[in-house]
Amino acid sequence: MKTTAKDIAAALGLSEAAVSMALNDKPGVSTATRRKILSEAKRRGYDFTRKAAYGNELRGSFCFAVYKKSGAVVGDTPFFSDLTDGISAACKKAHFDLVIRYLYEDEELDNQLYLLSKADFKGIILLATEMDAASLSRFSRIGIPVLLLDSYFETASYNCVIINNIQGAYLAASYLIKKTRTQPGYLRSAYSIGNFEERADGFYKAIRANGMSTSKSLVHRLTPSQDGAYADMKQLLENGEIPARCYFADNDHIAIGAMKALKEAGYRIPEDVALIGFDDIPHCAFMDPPLTTVQVPKHIMGKTAIRRLIEMIERKDAYPIKIEIGTSLIIRRSV
Repeated sequence: MKTTAKDIAAALGLSEAAVSMALNDKPGVSTATRRKILSEAKRRGYDFTRKAAYGNELRGSFCFAVYKKSGAVVGDTPFFSDLTDGISAACKKAHFDLVIRYLYEDEELDNQLYLLSKADFKGIILLATEMDAASLSRFSRIGIPVLLLDSYFETASYNCVIINNIQGAYLAASYLIKKTRTQPGYLRSAYSIGNFEERADGFYKAIRANGMSTSKSLVHRLTPSQDGAYADMKQLLENGEIPARCYFADNDHIAIGAMKALKEAGYRIPEDVALIGFDDIPHCAFMDPPLTTVQVPKHIMGKTAIRRLIEMIERKDAYPIKIEIGTSLIIRRSV
């Protein structure tokens, strides 16, 4: 067993803080005490490549498990990069290593979960954006604390950190109605995942709140990628579809792809058709015109997930908690 700063402190009858300062060569302890601590550390074979507790001693490893089903929503995207940066920063601050693993929905999933259970991870952050409840049930057997990120299931007792999708879509649809004084259309994802279903709830909630009939909103099902949404919208327009005066899109990729198709068909943005996306990916600010969108604090989501996972490990009796991160509307020139 590796010697820790806590072991040294107990052996010498000193505080862990004093031991930490000595091992990290920081001020705060006398020269004599520092020598005593270093001598005891060497005698016990302390690994000086690992910093002391309360300094930077490694406390273990977390796994960021990325579950991929279709791959159309979860992948190498700005959303994923920002999320990962937040998780990584929080791990570093709390002195945990971070390992990223990709899990795929196929016949090998059980084997992948078995390997996870045998790894020396203190806990797992599971990006469950594309996951369903049936697949999640297979994680109950791995015996490691698991926190769900970007998804929530009523039937599963898991801690989770999610976006307030309903609020974001409600803000977007309400803004469209206010600015255009018409009923918004909906550029809805052709792929059904929990986040998009919640955004639909927020969109229709805003429609009803403004005294409009939900059945009168024009809805187009588009692939949730820029190229896919562009191709789908282009086909609709070529088939004679007359677009709505304004649209809320399930994500920025759909909005950007649709905007390109609309502009090619001769529609002016926002004079003829106004658009709002969701996520606030970096590309939004550089569109012509820049895209109004719902901002998701992805970095905060990642940090919050790690903080909660540490609480789960330190307080094993803690009840499952759902943490919902709020969104905000970023107003640009597409409306």
